[in-house]
Amino acid sequence: MRLTYYHASLLLLAAALVALGTILGGLYLYFRLELPDISALKNYRPPAVTVVYDREGHPLAYWYRERRFPVPLSRMPSYLIQAFVAAEDARFYEHPGIDLLSILRALLADIRARRVVQGGSTITQQVARALLLSPERTLTRKIREAILAWRIDKALTKDEILNIYLNQIYLGAGAYGVEAAALTYFGKHVWELTLPEAALIAGLTPAPSRFNPLRHPRAALQRRAYVLRRMMEEGYITPETAQAAEKAPLRLHPLDFSPDPRAGYFLQVVRIRLERMFGRRRLDTGGYRIYTSLDLSWWERARPGVFKALQAIPARHHRKKLPQLAVVCVENRSGSLRLLVGGRDYQESQFNRAVYARRPPGSALKPFLWARALEDDLLRPDSLVMDEPVVLPGAEPHTFWRPRNFDHHYLGIISLRYALVESRNTVAVKIARALGIPEVEETLIDLRLTQRLPHNLSVALGSLGVSPLALTRAYTAFPGGGEMIEPHLVAVIYDRDGRLIYRASPRRLRVFSPETAYVMTFFLKEVVREGTGRCARALGVPVAGKTGTTDRYQDAWFVGFTPAYTCGVWVGYDQPRSLGRWETGGRAACPVWLAVMKALPQPSQDFPVPEGITFVPFRDRVPGRGTEDLWLPYPEGKAPEIREVPPLRPRRGAPLKWLFWWR
Repeated sequence: MRLTYYHASLLLLAAALVALGTILGGLYLYFRLELPDISALKNYRPPAVTVVYDREGHPLAYWYRERRFPVPLSRMPSYLIQAFVAAEDARFYEHPGIDLLSILRALLADIRARRVVQGGSTITQQVARALLLSPERTLTRKIREAILAWRIDKALTKDEILNIYLNQIYLGAGAYGVEAAALTYFGKHVWELTLPEAALIAGLTPAPSRFNPLRHPRAALQRRAYVLRRMMEEGYITPETAQAAEKAPLRLHPLDFSPDPRAGYFLQVVRIRLERMFGRRRLDTGGYRIYTSLDLSWWERARPGVFKALQAIPARHHRKKLPQLAVVCVENRSGSLRLLVGGRDYQESQFNRAVYARRPPGSALKPFLWARALEDDLLRPDSLVMDEPVVLPGAEPHTFWRPRNFDHHYLGIISLRYALVESRNTVAVKIARALGIPEVEETLIDLRLTQRLPHNLSVALGSLGVSPLALTRAYTAFPGGGEMIEPHLVAVIYDRDGRLIYRASPRRLRVFSPETAYVMTFFLKEVVREGTGRCARALGVPVAGKTGTTDRYQDAWFVGFTPAYTCGVWVGYDQPRSLGRWETGGRAACPVWLAVMKALPQPSQDFPVPEGITFVPFRDRVPGRGTEDLWLPYPEGKAPEIREVPPLRPRRGAPLKWLFWWR
């Protein structure tokens, strides 16, 4: 039987179809073997922005690699979803992931224009391209993209695909996903967008840079009009609604995602500590919500007064250059680090003086010597000490060291209380010598002020370098009843799903007994009442604290505390130089401290008295002012030995006879 032309044609067509099917099947199998796994899309968790807040819930910083804020599809307005579907893939709910009609239509448009003017990719193909494939533009990738889109459409629901698409897509100006775009361009959440705003964002997809409304508002409005027209053509909105939306003016309110410079020093420390906890990559992609202890509103209220006090220092000496400063404030009860300021201006200098500067604290270190001597029962609250010239072996053989008081005067026999009130250097050296360098070193190590001391008595005068944060932390032992609290910067952390994953809890270390801590609090209140810290009296509530001044007035310190807060202030220049004659801790640093503390309401209650304290009458003798009757706190179980300071003075040139003197 001879084959007719018709039969031959049928056979050839069948053979061609079989060959084409075989080729396509082979290609499908070939590409399928090399296609990435789509199962991860079921649990879509893209990189998300970590947001850091102050204690009142105001954003301080956004940390990210891709600025994305994933939100569920249920929180997006319906007209936003419709705008994307109308503009990008009108048959999205009908096709199986690839749309042959759209591909053919795009191909014909490209042929007519003799260039690529339309894309035939569906939303599902765009998801496959963005998450599973490289951005190369080759035939091989297009085939792989189509196969993946088909498989994704089989594995996921349409809403799941849209959820991925609308959270993943790049929409210009660094924004990934619709929530980031809403914040970037309009300063609002995606669920707050109006129809015109939603249409503008949907129109960004094909060319985010060209249609960026921040740079090209006219092009963005033209593209918005196109999206609204497509929504009308697809029946999502009426012609009247489209016309009204098209006439809506473009009102942009871009959100600033840069870190708040007012919190720069604080954020610097938070970032370092959290990188140790999470690692840098997780911190930048995990979408955490981090609530810190920073009270930014407190600093904003304090800042004018702080800079007024700071500017007064060079003005008193007809200078122009402002000194630097560091401020650290800790809440005594919780250990929350409410303020951490490492310099005048973070944008001017990122060196964090509150944490990393090591400057000698001068007399601000003396309270810890007094406390250790009381704790060891070497001294008691009513002890008398001799303030007189001291000559001790120097650091080099055959040399001598003569520590002097700030005023170069000596008061003779004085009370232990008054020795701290007037910050007598010779008494501090004597106490350190009686304790011994190993005991002093152990005390300062317990307080985490140092790891190693110079083996000489100059440490009694604050010659070692400490940071303002470390010194302020050490002072929390006094209002803390002898327990030093570890300041924390982060209060709570939530993951991207809103689960609590971290909550700060106070960490305390016992360094002194409650009785010793209260006696020292009483002594330091006396420093404020009539001593070098009297500037702090203006706060008008119970205050205790100690000043510190170093040689040639290079560093000025004041660390003071109320029952609620402990705050430390350092003032000085980065390259050590004199602040000016008489610029002591009481004159240069205490006014800064006062400005900080006045900016926050302080409770008026006094420091609580521990059960192991009783008060005994004591007549102190204040040189040049006569006697003063006090009720001196005293640990129960230890009998008071002295009730009055005798009127004795050292003879000029008299040798060191007594370390302490009891009647």
